[in-house]
Order: sequence, then structure tokens, then C-alpha cells
Amino acid sequence: MISTKVFALLFAAACGVVSVDGFVSSSTSRLGNIQKSNLHATTAESAPDSLALFSPCKINLFLRIIRKRPDGFHDLASLFQAVGFGDTLTLSLNNYGESDEFTCNMEGVPTDSSNLVIRALELMREKTGKTSVYFNADLFKRCPAQAGLGGGSANAATAMWGANELMGRPATLEQLIEWSGALGSDITFFLSRGTAYCTGRGEIMTPIDPPLPSGAKLSIVKPNLGLSTPKVFKALDYDQLSTEDPQMLCDLFLKEGVVNTDDKYYINDLEQPAFDCLPELKALKDELLEVKGFDHVMMSGSGTS
Repeated sequence: MISTKVFALLFAAACGVVSVDGFVSSSTSRLGNIQKSNLHATTAESAPDSLALFSPCKINLFLRIIRKRPDGFHDLASLFQAVGFGDTLTLSLNNYGESDEFTCNMEGVPTDSSNLVIRALELMREKTGKTSVYFNADLFKRCPAQAGLGGGSANAATAMWGANELMGRPATLEQLIEWSGALGSDITFFLSRGTAYCTGRGEIMTPIDPPLPSGAKLSIVKPNLGLSTPKVFKALDYDQLSTEDPQMLCDLFLKEGVVNTDDKYYINDLEQPAFDCLPELKALKDELLEVKGFDHVMMSGSGTS
């Protein structure tokens, strides 16, 4: 669940809304005040060919499901916003190996070829033709799984951007954005400047100015419950989808700002199926609405945050 103007804790980590130009060294990042990098990372002091990159999570200020497509995917329209809470990916060239080496601090996170970080590095070799370049990647994970915060997608985008830097920038940012759609629907967003209106499967991105100032404070509440995105979509009742025009919603958020936008426009079409799957989520939202100081409360993505 997300609520604005409140500074709170998620797994003992403070969180703020940020505008991100690319990725920055974790040593220069502060939650809620990420320094602009203009797509130039700072190299880690320990090794000139190593990068320590912040991998930010996102929230959805609104999320409309438009239709189910013939290919089984869904067309959506959503206002994505990066936040100052996320993971750290340390990436370096593996000059002595013939494969990528990947480690992660969080128990249960796969470290084989099924992980999006490894898949992103493989994609970069394929697309750039630099097939003999391999990497050491260490992911310090803070973002929980099945939270609706896009943590895995952010990790993939961060890996793509970092690999491109270490390879000597063989690809343009526009190419990275184009290639990212092969890995997942919302990975493209994490190659933006931090705020974007996304359509299609989520891979069609229109960067926009943030509807709130950098450093604005919010609270993310993640219960000890998870939901897979496929399960949520399977429970979707198309008759209960909002009929609000998503472009109108986007324009409204930009005009009024997140605090002044009326509650009725904080729409997430995935709340209904998530609440049907886990009634505890609906109870949690109702409880948070009673908390003094929360201007707006809604679920992010497919939940359960």
C-alpha cells in the first residue's frame, strides 16, 4: 500500500519519492534525495572496472487495465514513479572466467539463468555482439518479492545499463530501452528519468515531469503475504474494471499533484482481484485509511504492498 506525505519504515528503511536520471553509485545515494547521474555511474573506489549501482523500486500512482490481448498479455496504462528504496547491484568485468558469476544476499532468490540479472547480461552480449564479455554481479536485495514494487525488473534494467557502461557503451539509451522489452513488461520504465506514463504491456514509455517534488515522503507497507502476478490477473473480473480515461488521469495528476488529486482517481484495477485472493489486503487498506496523516492509500502494482 502507498500513502503520501508520511515518512515511515519498510524493513527498517526510510523511503522517499525521487526523480532518477539513470543509476548512481550507492555511495552517493541518499533515500529520498538521489543525486542526478545523467546516465554516468560513479566507479567504485576498490576497482576502476567496477560499478555499484542503485536499483530503485517503483510505485503506480494509478493502474488501469484496458483489455486482454489475443496474445494473452494485457494492455494497461499507468503512471509509474521511482522511489528512494531499492537494491544495490555491484557489477564488474569477469576477466578470468567464461561465464557470469552471480550472488545475492537474500535467501530464496535464484542465482541461476532464471534470474533477470543473468538474463539481462546474456541479452546484452547477444545484442551488442560482445559475446566473450562476462561479469561478476552481486545483488544486495532489500526489495521483497511479490510486492508490486518492480524490484526484479529494476534489477534487470540496472544490469543492462551497468553492462553497457563496462562494455564501453556500445549501445545507446534508446537501444537499451528497445531491447529491454524482451525481458519483461515494466523493465523499460527503469531506464527512464524516474517518472513515466506507460502503456501497451508497460513497455511503451512516455517520460513526464513528476507530479510531486523530489524528496516527497511516502510510506510503503508490505505485509508478510505475497501474491504472484499471474494469480492476480487470473482473478481479474473485467466487468469491474474502471472506465476512467487513463490519459485524463495522467493529466489530472500532473495538474493537481499527488496530494490534491481526489481519492477516487487513485485507481488500481488490480486491487479487486488481489483483495479477492487475499481478503487480508482489503482489511489492511481499510485500517490504513483510518490512520491520521495518510492522504491517500492504494495498492501498488499487483501487490501486496
